[in-house]
Amino acid sequence: MSPLPLIEKINFGKSSFKYSGKENNNNLFFLYSSFILLFFVFLAIRLFHLTIVKGNYYRRLSDENRIRRVVIEPKRGDILDRDDMVLATSISGNTEEKKERIQSKRIYNAEDTTSAILGYRQIADSNELKNDNCKVKLKLGDKVGKKGIEKIYECDLRGRNGEKLIELDAHGKILKTLNVVSPKNGKPIRLAIDLNLQKKAYEQLKDRKGAVIAIKPKTGEILAFASSPTFNPQHFEDQNQNKINGYLKDKNHPLFNRVTQGTYPIGSVIKPFIAVGALEDKKIDKDTKVEDTGIIKAGPITFGNWYFLEYGKTEGEVDVVKGIKRSNDIFFYKVGEKLGPVRIKNWVNKFGFGEKTNLPIAQEEGIIPSPFWKEEILKEQWYLGDTYNMAIGQGYMLVTPLQVAQATSVFANNGKICDLNFLKSDKEKCKSLGISENSLNLVRKGMKEACSTGGTGWPLFDFTVNSKKIQTACKTGTAESSDKEKSPHAWISVFAPFENPEIVLTVLVENGGQGSDVAGPIAKEILTTYFQNKN
Repeated sequence: MSPLPLIEKINFGKSSFKYSGKENNNNLFFLYSSFILLFFVFLAIRLFHLTIVKGNYYRRLSDENRIRRVVIEPKRGDILDRDDMVLATSISGNTEEKKERIQSKRIYNAEDTTSAILGYRQIADSNELKNDNCKVKLKLGDKVGKKGIEKIYECDLRGRNGEKLIELDAHGKILKTLNVVSPKNGKPIRLAIDLNLQKKAYEQLKDRKGAVIAIKPKTGEILAFASSPTFNPQHFEDQNQNKINGYLKDKNHPLFNRVTQGTYPIGSVIKPFIAVGALEDKKIDKDTKVEDTGIIKAGPITFGNWYFLEYGKTEGEVDVVKGIKRSNDIFFYKVGEKLGPVRIKNWVNKFGFGEKTNLPIAQEEGIIPSPFWKEEILKEQWYLGDTYNMAIGQGYMLVTPLQVAQATSVFANNGKICDLNFLKSDKEKCKSLGISENSLNLVRKGMKEACSTGGTGWPLFDFTVNSKKIQTACKTGTAESSDKEKSPHAWISVFAPFENPEIVLTVLVENGGQGSDVAGPIAKEILTTYFQNKN
């Protein structure tokens, strides 16, 4: 067999082809480059299709098929009365519901009987979101306390929101829950309020405009806090706009807190405080007597004693005890003249009139006039008649029921005035007003006799609960309204028992009439409830 020939060269005319490594590499590079070029062209076309042609579709799909954060509201802290009766609580929402916010609901068990003190809550506005001082900050859509305890103790009651992460498909259907962070519930608040006493206060006020405030004189704890007419805080929680609009349009102003914001002439309830000032300044003493002449004149103006004006009778010689017992105007006109308007103002200021109390709630200062005040505000001169009016709580003097109750507590607490407290506490924060024991005893005696036979507080004569006589001490007041066509305001401020006082109670009925006839019976019923429950 002959060997195969070795081919070195193939001739095609003048052309020839020769195998070499360099030519092979060029071909591979060309193939790779073509492939990469085609790949990028494909990507460009695909990208154009996705972003331009189908862009809106896929954007919508992306938005609709996403992870959503669902806010889980905490249970707001319970509000309890002094005996652990639940005044307000919260119910958690259903975490399985397909909502962007799972709300808790506030339930006010006592409805409108505690609204004056509890207040209500609503969705926080932009200002509240911006100026939130709590450690746990408000978020858009959160509710916040707007009035009362709900506002005062917002930081404690609030709690912390939880959240749930869920995955949704393009149709909004929940695919799965990714994670759940439980909310932190708010803290409970225990008030000094006695719910039974609170309910009795509203029951007695009924539909009348007025206020009731009861405190423990030794601690300043608030036992009752009622303003009438009132409102139901549940309507604000449920966002019942019809009811809310009704409150706003009501001419009787149910949202107005008469305990702290209502200012009224105090009438004869001021007389024990005037007596203290005159005794301490040595303008009078226990033996000072004034002849009741029935009427007295200041220039061309005549001022009369109520007993003379109503019954045509005078009461002879009147000392400080009898002056308080019988609420004798002639005696206090003369005492006021001796004391003078500046010292009257200084003394009633000392008892807390003319300034806000320590309570962190909306309140008015009232007005304690003076010659300077009249000249500055009214541009008028002060006259003797102004002093006479001031001495019996009329004229320009305006006070709140809360101020009256706190001031009355001084006589129930051996001359000490205590900071007021919404919370149940045995701690006291009190200061002595530096009033002598002799002055306190004389005034206290007058107030005791005012609630005894022959005094003005006739509903509390021989006050008895469960066959046990309880001696009270009080001062009634009938204060003329600025609107002369309306009846006067009815007042009574009382403490009991006389020897070891446990409760101070102040009742005001706007345009109610005589203090003893209208406010007195209300006070009696509330005190009866207090001592019945105690026993």
